[in-house]
Amino acid sequence: MSYRIVKKIVTGRQAIDGAGVHLVRVLGSGTIRDFDPFLMLDAFDSLNPADYVRGFPLHPHRGIETFTYLVKGEIDHKDSLGNSGRIKDGCCQWMTAGGGILHQEMPKASPRMLGLQLWINLPRDKKMVHPKYRDITPDDIPVIEEKGVTIRVVTGKYGNIGGATQGEYVDVQFLDVAMGPGGAWEMETIPGNTVFSYLMEGSCAYEPEGVIQPARRAVLFSEGDKIHLHAGPEGARMVIVSGKPLREPVAWGGPIVMNTDEELRNAFMELEEGTFIRHG
Repeated sequence: MSYRIVKKIVTGRQAIDGAGVHLVRVLGSGTIRDFDPFLMLDAFDSLNPADYVRGFPLHPHRGIETFTYLVKGEIDHKDSLGNSGRIKDGCCQWMTAGGGILHQEMPKASPRMLGLQLWINLPRDKKMVHPKYRDITPDDIPVIEEKGVTIRVVTGKYGNIGGATQGEYVDVQFLDVAMGPGGAWEMETIPGNTVFSYLMEGSCAYEPEGVIQPARRAVLFSEGDKIHLHAGPEGARMVIVSGKPLREPVAWGGPIVMNTDEELRNAFMELEEGTFIRHG
């Protein structure tokens, strides 16, 4: 078996989005090809509520799925389907925007706001599916302990263990991995899948290179059969994300991602005309 090696390291950039939310845009328009089918990764970690309480007022989405993973904090949400609720520590929410939805996410002041949001592209023939949500609580997530390493199987599978949910349109594997100081861990990966990690806390070396990398960056792995990780002296907490590339054209305008510029123009025209939402 061959190890996947580090292909690219992405540090992202500081950004302000929504009504004034400070975050790090780790993945975006410049990483589409390499990280396909993953479009965007926004990471947030703040002890100051002023960084995020203005939130993301009502806005549209089409053609994507959004996956919000909240390690610490609270976020209220509601949408044009009539859904509303609050996600809290350890919760996550998978939203299929499909053919169109309006929703808002409003973080609440918390001792710490730590988490991320991942955008998953929808295949061409699934861009206009009916929108829906999957809400996941910590009790839904299988937790595996392996020699001092804690693996939370959020989506997909780890070995024979199925996660809290499975992707319907893109088979995404999303693991939350916590390693103690100096801990080592390796896992087999799915051939042909895009595989990357995002280190939320601590530091980690990715074998066989062995160079310690600090937190708050995404590491894209090459092709191979498995990855091997070695935590730094303070330990490491990261997510490991995997999915099969779509290899389809991408036309991206703000919150809408389609395959052609014409589809994109039509979506924004429907927003102006009030015909964007096609469901009750």
